[in-house]
Amino acid sequence: MIITKKKDRKQLLENVKGYKNFFLLGCSECATLCGTGGQEQLEELKQLLEAEGKAVTGAFVAKTGCQVLGTKVELKQFKEALAKTDCIIVMSCGAGTQSAVELFDDKAVYPSNDSMFLGNMTRLQMFDERCSLCGQCILDKTGGICPVTACPKGILNGPCGGTKDGHCEVSPDIPCAWVRIYDRMKKLNKVEEFKATTLDAKDWSASIKPRKLVAREEKK
Repeated sequence: MIITKKKDRKQLLENVKGYKNFFLLGCSECATLCGTGGQEQLEELKQLLEAEGKAVTGAFVAKTGCQVLGTKVELKQFKEALAKTDCIIVMSCGAGTQSAVELFDDKAVYPSNDSMFLGNMTRLQMFDERCSLCGQCILDKTGGICPVTACPKGILNGPCGGTKDGHCEVSPDIPCAWVRIYDRMKKLNKVEEFKATTLDAKDWSASIKPRKLVAREEKK
């Protein structure tokens, strides 16, 4: 899931100070789980804007904010409210904000959140970054633990000389990724296989931006 955090509200108000009428657009998936774009957060922002003398013509939590066509269909019911709007505030990730830009190219669109990383939720609104979306997954070689992300240095054949008591020299709060990988492979009785494996240099061309993928199978 895409992890987001709320922008500083003073900054947000400064960004939209030139507009009077707003429509708020949240997301029922990632942003809701992060506490940045669910129904409760839309209501909070609505109250903040109205306290500043602004008008909120409508608010809606889309099923999946980054799904362009799906969100377009969902918003048909708000045609009148959107017609009265001169600014849309998107309370999801950057992808959701850019979906709104595509749908409403004649209106100002601003994000209320900062997009942080792709993460796993370990407990309610507690998130860990575990994947860097590098485009060339090596989890099959490292026991399912990603050194590109879990190691602050992104070392592919580690550990480095800075490991101490199983933790990273960058911060004692960070377990060494390669110690974790070794322990994992040991539990799987694959240490000898692991020792014999050398990872090739990373092909960073797999993550050149912007990327596109067509997952649909061509009909024969």
